[in-house]
Amino acid sequence: MESTSLTLLERLRMNGDESAWRRFVDLYTPLLHLWTRRAGLPEADAADIVQDVLLTVTNEMPRFAYDVDRKNFRGWLKTITINRCRDRQRKKAPLNAADVDSAVFESAPGSAGDEFWEKEYHQHLFQQALAVMQAEFETKTWRACWEMAVNERPVKEVAAELGMSEAAVYVAKSRVLRRLRHELWDLWE
Repeated sequence: MESTSLTLLERLRMNGDESAWRRFVDLYTPLLHLWTRRAGLPEADAADIVQDVLLTVTNEMPRFAYDVDRKNFRGWLKTITINRCRDRQRKKAPLNAADVDSAVFESAPGSAGDEFWEKEYHQHLFQQALAVMQAEFETKTWRACWEMAVNERPVKEVAAELGMSEAAVYVAKSRVLRRLRHELWDLWE
């Protein structure tokens, strides 16, 4: 798993890094699907659009330059998605502009709609990162962290239940949380 999203973006720019592309697809496919469905596309069209977006990202990534100050990756991805939705709309019904609600994507900076997309983006990436990371840790390690950090259970209780020392539970929690912070640091644009 990549250490940060900047590392992931850099690895995507280098052709042939299959693990980086798998990671990207795992993180972003559900979000792209959600965006296309929210825009009013039927399931089949949404799946096609997601594939089109991923293909476009694959083709354009070698030329993409991440601007640390502007944090522009999410905006770039959103623009590609909007454009693919509009392309699909034009191809299917050139005279009917009501099929795709592209206004779902567009909102003035700082508006309630913009805040909605920001929150949804962060929630999605957090959930995806958790799912991917869970597979990287031993079950006991993951559960020790989860029980203490999420379920707020006392260390003694967690240690007894998992057959671990209290110190091992603290170490497990620390490792998982450190990895999560490291993974999400730059994704949080």
